[in-house]
Order: sequence, then structure tokens, then C-alpha cells
Amino acid sequence: MGTGTPVLTPGDGDRAPTDASGSPGPAVQTVSAGDVFATLGTSPRGLPFAEVAARRDRFGPNELPRAGRGGWWRDLVGQFTDLFAVMLLVASAITFLAYGLQEPRDVGTLQLAVAIAGVVVLNAAIGFAQEYSAERTAESLQAMVPHTCRVLRDGERQELPARDLVPGDVVVLEAGDAVSADCRLVEAHEVSVNNAALTGESDAVGRTGEPVAGGPVLHARNCVFMGTDVVAGSAKAVVFATGVATEFGRVFRLAAAAPRQKTPLQRQVALMARRVAGAALAIGAALFAVRLPTGQPLVETFVFALGVMVALVPEGLPATLSVSLAIGVRRMARRHALVKQLLAVEALGSTTVVCTDKTGTLTQAEMTVVHVWAGGELHAVSGVGYAPVGEVADPGPVRELLRAAGLCSNARLVPLRVGAGRRSRSDREGRRVLGDTTEGALLVAAEKAGLDLAAEEAAAPRVTEYPFDSSRKLMSTVHRTPDGYRAYVKGAPQELLARCTAIDWRGERQPLTGALRAAVTDANDRLASQGLRVLAAASRPRADSRPTQDEVESKLTLLGLVGMLDPPRPEVSDAVDACRRAGIRIVMVTGDHPLTAEAVARRVGIVRQPAPAVVTGTRLDALDDDGLDTLLADSGELLLCRVSPEHKMRVVTALRRRGEVVAVTGDGANDAPALKHADIGVAMGASGTDVAREAAVMVLLDDSFASITAAVRLGRSVYQNIRKFLIYLFSHNIAELVPILAATFAGFPLVPITAVQILAIDLGSDVLPALALGAEPPEPDVMDRRPRSRRERLFSAAVMGRVLFLGGIQALGVTAVFFWHIHASGIPYSDFTEDDIVYREAITMVQAGIVVSQFFNALAVRTDRESVFRIGLLSNPLLLAAGCFGIALMAAISYLPPLQAVFNTAPLDAVDWAVLVGLGAALLAAEEIRKAWLRRRRQPSAKGEAG
Repeated sequence: MGTGTPVLTPGDGDRAPTDASGSPGPAVQTVSAGDVFATLGTSPRGLPFAEVAARRDRFGPNELPRAGRGGWWRDLVGQFTDLFAVMLLVASAITFLAYGLQEPRDVGTLQLAVAIAGVVVLNAAIGFAQEYSAERTAESLQAMVPHTCRVLRDGERQELPARDLVPGDVVVLEAGDAVSADCRLVEAHEVSVNNAALTGESDAVGRTGEPVAGGPVLHARNCVFMGTDVVAGSAKAVVFATGVATEFGRVFRLAAAAPRQKTPLQRQVALMARRVAGAALAIGAALFAVRLPTGQPLVETFVFALGVMVALVPEGLPATLSVSLAIGVRRMARRHALVKQLLAVEALGSTTVVCTDKTGTLTQAEMTVVHVWAGGELHAVSGVGYAPVGEVADPGPVRELLRAAGLCSNARLVPLRVGAGRRSRSDREGRRVLGDTTEGALLVAAEKAGLDLAAEEAAAPRVTEYPFDSSRKLMSTVHRTPDGYRAYVKGAPQELLARCTAIDWRGERQPLTGALRAAVTDANDRLASQGLRVLAAASRPRADSRPTQDEVESKLTLLGLVGMLDPPRPEVSDAVDACRRAGIRIVMVTGDHPLTAEAVARRVGIVRQPAPAVVTGTRLDALDDDGLDTLLADSGELLLCRVSPEHKMRVVTALRRRGEVVAVTGDGANDAPALKHADIGVAMGASGTDVAREAAVMVLLDDSFASITAAVRLGRSVYQNIRKFLIYLFSHNIAELVPILAATFAGFPLVPITAVQILAIDLGSDVLPALALGAEPPEPDVMDRRPRSRRERLFSAAVMGRVLFLGGIQALGVTAVFFWHIHASGIPYSDFTEDDIVYREAITMVQAGIVVSQFFNALAVRTDRESVFRIGLLSNPLLLAAGCFGIALMAAISYLPPLQAVFNTAPLDAVDWAVLVGLGAALLAAEEIRKAWLRRRRQPSAKGEAG
């Protein structure tokens, strides 16, 4: 895919096509700064106001479009496309038709049609409300590009909304600014930019206004790009691409083209829905065919078959599933994890591989000094980030070193600017770095050593500066002090060491002998081997205020070395350990240098082996799909470095092809395609870009990697709880179906339980207990288990066996109660009518029997093997309250005349209730016996394994 970068032909302002390399064309990159204006149809004074309006009409606003949502009404309509919903809507429509064809019309048929339609509407409302709320919360995070920028138009300097930029605009950039569009630099004064949001590389890179050779625009050193930050220097630049035509927009389009992947639970629920719907239709059709030849009226026979179908469809399941997942959403929200799609809650629970970015995800995205070396001694520095919290161990010997480094810096620590684009952890603590982050780290270290740099600058004002240059890798300043002029120099250790003739060795100036040079070199190597960025500082007295650069940077006295890093987040190591215990593989995927990536990976525990597999993007390009599969099949430690968005997508695709459930974390625009292509994308909310948050289904509002571990734990708990309430819901479906089948084959002309009664059980009595089961807390050992297989079925053999066991006991009980009551009356089958009091009592006992036994069933399914009495009958008070509500509702249906008229029920006496409670207790006792048998069966196996 090309970059899509527009190039304007001289004078006409039209967009020209990009070349095959993805470059904006040789003119913009290779021509001199003066010719850039002609190439892009503008001038050093900027665009005329009339031309701005024309280009805005041609190119549109400088912003990325929101993801293609069809509006809230499309989301709402989508709730009715679930297979259960479609099936029930068809059933409701046919029931309305049956009501219209009946002679005389039976109000019960109309009630059934309305009730079924109401079920669908209720389920849709619950699911829509949960997902709409999450989406609106996600949209509140949108803050991708800076809101304003400085522009020259008709020679006037203006501050404008970033969305108003057009190709050809001349923008002014300074340290601390975020770049609003893709621009070609025409003036550059020691400019460095942070491209982490676009490339994933944490180190600032220098920019120039000079022409460069042709090639991919992203590699052009005279271009800056939307979504990146200026960390040092100042510049003027001409906009050559805006909106979706930018490099940022290219990644946006790449992410938009990737289809959203279905979660494992979505696939399992869809499979379950197809099977249940197929079974319901088949059984309903079979019973219709059996009863029709018996002389029953066609419409009544159809309504009977429809009742069977309704008995098999778990009408309460969609609502129960949605609200149960919503409980998981709220639990995750308390851990600062925003879930935009309900089913994503469970997806993390089945994750087998986490592909994690480095910068801003594992690390703070803040440089921090951790060691200072001076006079042959190493001084540790505590604290993280730009907050002055921490101290330098024994700061006396290193104060002059840190004073020199602080004075020879242009960065400033400033309060958080409201409305700034990307934010970091230190922003939330009230400070950010204006300028180079390396210099910011030096300023913080000086504060920790007890230095007041403002006072130091006042006492030694700067009179001359030689800025940092990438060729000599040094920066020098000259200051006026009470003792005369003094020069301070900082930069790369090897470059600076070559210009030193002396060293400050434990408070004394000594000649820099070969042995001392070797000591400095050894100290530098030790710090660099830890993955630290190392700077050296030196000084010398001067007699004049305007020495030449060579005079300043020669015959120096070395003061020492400073080692710094972008520190890992403190909670990451524990989170990585938890993922290892849970059997989750972590693969670092970053655009950074391999040595930097490995150093961070070792600090957080991703890498523990001496020689992990470190693979660059260049090597990935050389691998075909089979070679990539072979690489990923090795379960060893793997670091993927210097990779592009396309590489990340390819790796995620290959992992999913191998049957892995893949979670991808990231914060930059370069992460967005992989975030969307993964089973679940996890973006950073505070420091992440808008493109990343848009592509992800989960956003970590606190940017904490530990929240991922918490989400995995909750996701696994959600899956376990879903299985619990599935057993609970489907077991009573058997109790509803078996009496109907028994009545059919026994020749009884009426149904033992009506479709309206079934809906009352499914939605009135069963939903709340099922939700209470869905709110069960995670089991203590949930993170000590291996991830379940992607191929594992939601309805496994064990689950189906338990459904049949518990449902069979309920079915035998309520069927026996129904026929016992019918036979006890002595009335022949053929004489029973729907208005007969005995029949009404009998169907009331069937409904009440299912409700009461479900109360005991809810207690039984809380554990797989452990006795419910061991974990405590009262340990889930919500479950007890929900069960009592269901029984109270059943009592109201039995005793209140208005509800009796709707459900055709009759009042039950105390003996009836006692019988039904006895049936429920028998179910719980049978389940306890089964669990005890399983425990005894497991004990010999455990002893054998121990032996």
C-alpha cells in the first residue's frame, strides 16, 4: 500500500499521485529548502487566504474520520439479528397469525405472542444499553492530534485549530509542540522529534532542513509527521499531507481495513444458538406431526408445538449473558479497564498469547537517571519519571557533575499544559518536559541531588552556546561565574573522552592516564550493557566569553558519567509473573532497537533465558508463512524488534492461524492494525493515540499493564460463571420439555405447562439467580490454570452431562407431580378442559415445582466438585435473595386473581408446597452425592500422581 501522500504541482495546488515507493515524490524530499515552496504551491509568507479556502474544499479538514458507525439505530437493529432473537420474532409473528385464525379467538394465544415479542425487545434493550454506554465512554477519550497550531498565512502568524491546516501551509514548530500534519522542514534549528506514536521507537531522532535522497517518506530526515512530538529545537515547515493522506492516516486506513475478529465466546454462543434452534425446530415439528393425526385442531396443534419450541429456547439467556458480561465490565472498570464490547470481557480469559508493545506499555515513556558514576564510584538514583521524588546515594561527589549537566541543557520542566495532545504518567503528577527528554532526566537528577538549578543559572548565566550536533555528538555552553568564565560540555562518552586531558577523581583534578581512561571506558561499558543510555559531562575554565567551538571542546576535565533509561512500570514485573503462571506467552513486538528491547524485557521478566530469539523486521520480511509458523511454534522467549504495522499484523495472523487466542497491547498509531486484527486489542487510554483506542476493544484508562492481568483473571471467572448459569438455565428446559412429551405420548389432550408459564419461568424466576451466579467472584486458583483451548466447546461433555443429570431429576419430579395430581382427581383424560380447576392446579404445581427446584439447583451448580455446604450456603446472599424473589413471584402467580387469569393457574395449599420443597431438596442431595463420588474418585488418582 502506498502512503497516499499528496504532492502539489507548482502553482496549481492540485494533488499529484505518489510514486511506487510510497514516497511523496522526489521533489519534496530532494529539492532545496527554497524550492520546496514552489513545489508545494506556496511561499515563505504562507498561503493567501483565498487559496486556503480553495484547498480546504479540495482536501477537506485535517482530521481522521471516526470509525464508520452507522448510527445508534443500526446498533439497536443489530441486537435483533441474533439467531435466538430471529427465531423468537418469527415465533411471535406466527403466533399473532394463529390468534387471527382461531375461531373463537383464544386470548392466551395473544398473550403468548405479546410475551415472546416482549422477550426479544427486553434482550435487545439490555444488550444495546450496555454496549452504547461503553462506546460513549470510549468516545470521551478522543484527543488524537493537538487542537491548535501556529501558521503563517499572508505573512501573518496565527494560531489556528489543527483541523484547519491545508497542504501548502507554513507552520512554526517549537520544542514541546505536537506535529499536526505531515510537513517538509525548510528551517531546522537542532530539531529532534519523538516518533514513538508512529514507529514505536522511543529514542528522539534528529531532523534537518537540507535535501535528502529519495525513498520512503517515513525515513526522510527532512520530514515530520502528524501525531509525533518535537522534543528539542525549533523549525519552520510546509505541510504536504493532511488527514487520511498522512502517514498517520495510512496506518488508520490499514486498521480500518482489518475486520473485527469474533471472540471465542461469540463463536461458542453462535454455535450453541444454531444447535439449540435446530433442536427446538426439529422437536416442535415432530410433535406437531404426531399430534395432528389425533384429531386436534390445526391451530391448537400448532400452538402446542410452538410451546414445545419455546420450552427449548432459553429466552433469558441473551439478557443473562449481556448483564453477566456487564458485571464483568463494571468490575474491570473498577480496575481502570474500559471494555467497549461486552463479549471482549470473556475473550481475555481465553488468551494464550499477549503481543505487547514496549514504549508506553511496559515502560513509563519517560527517561530517568538511575546511576551516576564519578571518581570510580557508582551512585544509585532512586525515583521514577519527572517527579522530584527520590534521592542520589551520597550526592556530594556528583553534585558538580549534575550541576554541569543541568546547566548544559535547554530542556525545562513545566506544569502540565491543559489540552496538550498525548499525556504521560508524569503529566498526571503535574509536570512534563519541554524539550529533550534526556535533558529533562538530567534536570530531575540534579534536583534529587539537592541542587537548585534556577539559582545555579542565576549565579552562572549562559553567555555562549554550541548546540548539539549529530556529527560531533556534543553540546557545549559557556557561563559567567564569580571565578571567571567556565565551559560545560556533555555528550557521547567516547566522543567526550577523546577531548579530555584530565579527570575529576574523588575531588581532585588528575591527569587522564591510560589506566584512568580504561576505568572510564569500563564504567561506560558496564552501564551500556544494562541497556542504559550513557552521557558524559566535562568542564574547563575559560578566560574569555566567546571562545571558538574547538577551544571550548578541547583540554577538558571529565566530571563523570550518567546512565539513564526509560524505566519499566513498577507493576509490570508482577503482571508478567502472573501471566507466566496462567500459561500465557508474552511476545514483545516493538519498533525499537533490539538491545533496548532486550534490556527492558529482562527487567520486567519477559526474558529470563541467556539467549532469547531476537528477530528484526528485516528477517521477518525474509520468512515465508511456513518459516514464520516455525518461528512462532517455538515456545521459547521471543522479541520482535524494528517491526512495521504490517509485520505486527502478519505475526498476529500467524499466531491465530496456529489456534492461539491473541491479545495485542499498544498505544501508538503503529499498533492500531494489529490491535484490530487480534482476538482482543488492548489500547492505552492516557498515553495512547486516538487511532489505537479506536481500533481496540479494551482501553486501559491507567495505562497499567497490571490491569491486563486483572482482566485475564476476571475474564476466566466470567467464562466459569457463564458455564454455571448455562447449566442452571438449560437444566430446567429439560424439566419443561419432558412433561410435555410425556403428556403427548400418554394421550393427555392438554399441555402440562403453557408457553406463557415457560416465559414466566425463563424471565421472571430464572434470570436473577442466573445473574447472581454470573457475579460469583473468581476462584482462588483461576490464574494457576492453563488457558482453555480455542477449540474447547462451551457445551462440553461434562457440562451436558451435568445438564442432563440435574434436568432429568427435575423433569422426573414435576412429571410425577403433574400425573399424580391428575390421576388423584379420578377424571378421565378426555374430560379435562383448560378451565378445569384440577388441571389448573396441576399445571401450577409443574410451574412451581420447576421454580422451587431451580432454587436448590442454583445452590448446587455454584461448584463443580466442592460441597456447597463447605463454601457456605449463605456465602452468596444475592443468589439467595434472587431465589426467594423467584419463589415469591411464583406464589403471586398462584394466588393473585389477575395473574391467575393471565397464567391460568390456581392456588396451592401447604401440602403442595411441602411436596415441591421435598423434590428440590432431593435434587440438591443427589448433586451432593454426585460431587462426593467425584471427590472420592479423584483422591486415588491424586495419590497415584503424588506417588
